[in-house]
Amino acid sequence: MAAVVLVHGLYHRPEHFAAPAERLRTAGIEVVVPELHRGSLSADTAVVQAAVDALPEPPIVLGHSYGGSVITGVHGAGHLVYLAAFVPDAGESAAGLGGASPQLRDAVVPEPDGSTSLHPDRAVDALYGDCPEPLAARAVGLLRAQAPGCGRGVPERHSWKHTPSTYVVCALDPVLQRRMASRCPDVREWRSGHSPFVGQPDLVVELVLELLAARASLPRGAGRVR
Repeated sequence: MAAVVLVHGLYHRPEHFAAPAERLRTAGIEVVVPELHRGSLSADTAVVQAAVDALPEPPIVLGHSYGGSVITGVHGAGHLVYLAAFVPDAGESAAGLGGASPQLRDAVVPEPDGSTSLHPDRAVDALYGDCPEPLAARAVGLLRAQAPGCGRGVPERHSWKHTPSTYVVCALDPVLQRRMASRCPDVREWRSGHSPFVGQPDLVVELVLELLAARASLPRGAGRVR
């Protein structure tokens, strides 16, 4: 069975990918959405690596925002998709590349325990500006506090250098995204907010199905790089 691993970004949960995950499963695709928030980039990468290793064929691995740093460190993927995401090179971290967009930085609220959360009203503008109000409200309600330090993590591997990859530029902070996109051979641009899997899930589904169809023409087992 064809498979895809969907990797959320900071403050998000697997439930944010519910709409595209359901539609892909209906299409006969195995979908895995790991829970991050493990306390560090290396720990987040390990949980995604375990998901990839458990699949019989090299999956498409899609990372959103900070999730791009996570999937950069994963080996064994058949195709990497960077959705408005960071694509770190050697020695680089998400924070070092510019970190959050100005809109997202304005939404960050420091918590007494050192974690941060997002101000609900500002989170809508930063993350879900293309969403109808009920969808945006549900997405904001799912957001969780984020432990410090993950964005400063540096991937140990740089899988985009030897794995087919696609970059999707979304509307928020396109200057940094286009710089990141220059590291991927296939680049798309969507008229969407920062989190299109919430507001425009069909875009995600159509891209995954397109990439899976292209991979179906490859020899069996091609694409898994260790």
